[in-house]
Order: sequence, then structure tokens, then C-alpha cells
Amino acid sequence: MTNSFWSNELVQIAAYYSVAVLCLVLFLAIFELVTSYKNWEEIQKGNLAVAMATGGKILGIANVFHHSILQHDSLLQMIGWGVYGFVMLLIGYFIFEFLTPRFKIDKEIEQDNRAVGLISLVISLALSFVVAAGI
Repeated sequence: MTNSFWSNELVQIAAYYSVAVLCLVLFLAIFELVTSYKNWEEIQKGNLAVAMATGGKILGIANVFHHSILQHDSLLQMIGWGVYGFVMLLIGYFIFEFLTPRFKIDKEIEQDNRAVGLISLVISLALSFVVAAGI
């Protein structure tokens, strides 16, 4: 009975979905800790650069989990590879900041520099494709 419950496709989809959403919330909270601004406060104020950068992070994380779900048979493996992918995206965030010594990415995004917000979105999404391909 228990095995047939967990092998039901609808149950598996709900489990993957639930875990991915929980991980997304956790990972966004971690990103909130490493940025110098408060994502949701800035978005509420209409800061489009922050919205684009945050949207890129959401898309990046979701893309990593998409591929993790496709490539792994167990919920535990999916979580493990999803966490690994998130760590890689977080490292990419710090590399992006490091490679732009002429200005601070966080400060530009906080000041609603939409060009920086857009490139941040693109970098997050592009790196997620690279990470996801390895998963």
C-alpha cells in the first residue's frame, strides 16, 4: 500500500513541487542575506532593477530544479543536486560582483539601474543553464 502511494505519479509531482517551492523560498532568503538591499521592500517600492535581478534568481533556481527532477529518480537526489546547483549560482553571484570592480552590483541594482538589473537576470539564467546541463 505505501509503495503504491509513493509510486503514484500525482503524489510524486506534488512531492517534487512542494520540495522545490520550499527550497526556492529558502534560497531566496539566503540571497536576501547576501545582498545589501531588501528584495521585497525594493520590489514593493517599484524598483524594476531589483525585480529583474530577483526574477533571474527565481528562474535560475527553478531551471536547476527542473533538470534535477528530470535526471534523478529520488526526492533526496533531486534535493541534493538542487542544493548543489544553488550553491553554484550563489558562487556565480559573487563572481559577477568581483568581475565588476568599477562599480558595486548591489548598489547599482538598489538604485534601480535597470541595465545592471537586466544583466543580472541574464547572468543568473545563463549560469543556471550551464549548471543544469551538468546535473
